[in-house]
Amino acid sequence: MEMTQSQPEARVHLAHPALAMLGLMIGAFVGMFSETALNIALPSLMATLHVTPGTVQWLVTGYMLVIGICMPLSSLLARRFATKRIVSVALGAFMVGALIDATATTFPLVLAGRMVQGVGTGLVLPLMFAVAMQIFPPHKLGTVMGLAALVIMFAPAIGPTLTGLLLATASWHAVFWVFVPLLALALGLTLLALDDVYPRTDAPIDWWSVTLSTLGFGGLVVGVSLAADRGWRSWPVLGALIIGGLALITFSRRQLRQSPPMLNLRVFTRPAFTTGMLLVMLDFGVILATMYLLPTYLQTTMGLPVALCGLAMLPGGLVNALVSALAGRLFDRYGAHWLTRGGFALAALGLGVLLYSDATSPLAVVILGHVILMIGAPLAMSPAQTYALNALDGPLSADGSAVLNTAQQIVGACATAIATSLLALGTHQHMGQLGQTVGIHFGFWFALALTGLAFGLAWRIQAPSQPAGQ
Repeated sequence: MEMTQSQPEARVHLAHPALAMLGLMIGAFVGMFSETALNIALPSLMATLHVTPGTVQWLVTGYMLVIGICMPLSSLLARRFATKRIVSVALGAFMVGALIDATATTFPLVLAGRMVQGVGTGLVLPLMFAVAMQIFPPHKLGTVMGLAALVIMFAPAIGPTLTGLLLATASWHAVFWVFVPLLALALGLTLLALDDVYPRTDAPIDWWSVTLSTLGFGGLVVGVSLAADRGWRSWPVLGALIIGGLALITFSRRQLRQSPPMLNLRVFTRPAFTTGMLLVMLDFGVILATMYLLPTYLQTTMGLPVALCGLAMLPGGLVNALVSALAGRLFDRYGAHWLTRGGFALAALGLGVLLYSDATSPLAVVILGHVILMIGAPLAMSPAQTYALNALDGPLSADGSAVLNTAQQIVGACATAIATSLLALGTHQHMGQLGQTVGIHFGFWFALALTGLAFGLAWRIQAPSQPAGQ
């Protein structure tokens, strides 16, 4: 008990930090839930809105595109405006987007609503982690970040299940109606408990950086998204990727010269942050790619009805929640080195089981592969994220959170688009069910390659010199 009194306090004191964090977590949960909630509804949306698979995937990748564009702005906005105001505006924008989609009847309107929702998620997600680093003492950060990781891992995992149950009795509009009361609750908690957590400055906005960031991140996501319909060697795809790459190079060089930068890339001078960030990016890419492929696999290849498809993904979602909640406490006790290595090894095993399955396999085989994957991926996610952000201090933590979450969403959008492209490649090579199976397996091989890369990188994480449990 004497040791706990000598431990450092939180950087910023709030009267009710738990309530403030709960509001941010609810908003982030809805945002992350929204990333995969529509995956299981895509066949219905294609039929209702009369669009192709390459077009309908924009409801997923377009949403993440806006998130990736907005996230770099979160650090800049946090220095110029009150934290409560930023979060309130973000949650309000998300509610407006949800209401647009809840009443929309055409694809352009649904896509517009999704992009408005992306503005809200793009601001709330990085601020959730940045605010946590400010309002909780260091000895509690592992547990708090574990709960935050529970949000970003459990929400997309449970999305297909809840959507499948909704679609069994209602239309896809019901998904967006569900968002509204949850966002209203998050907004109420924000107004009640959140306050300013960063000192404000009057530094002018660097509009060149904003433009370059938008072109860079947007070009990459647009390029890989167009590839599913147009092919990787088409001029629109190559043009978007070239523009995006050049814009990002110019943006990065400008940030290193700016004071203060819009996105502080000097966080990469901390090797621990760089390693942890890369692991989070790869882990999230695996999750988003497989969560996009699995509902299609279960419905189109194995012929499951939509409600049963959602239930088949429920065990993995529940296991995900349990492991995500546990991983933060394990980090507090043991550090990140063995948790990340073991997590990615298990994720690779789960993907191996999924690759072993086909259209004639028992459903239990697919569920088993999904469950193993949902043990491994969250076991690595929270420790990697906390390891990265613990390498930063003070205002640099907000910059690190913005960089980490921006990269995570861009990788998630690109991984989803690449999975779509690989699925299309399989269906072009073979007809019918065989083509679907081959395309899905191409996507699983891609996820397995990301997992192998992450497993190798996890060996760069060093063991803590004094584990928290000692």
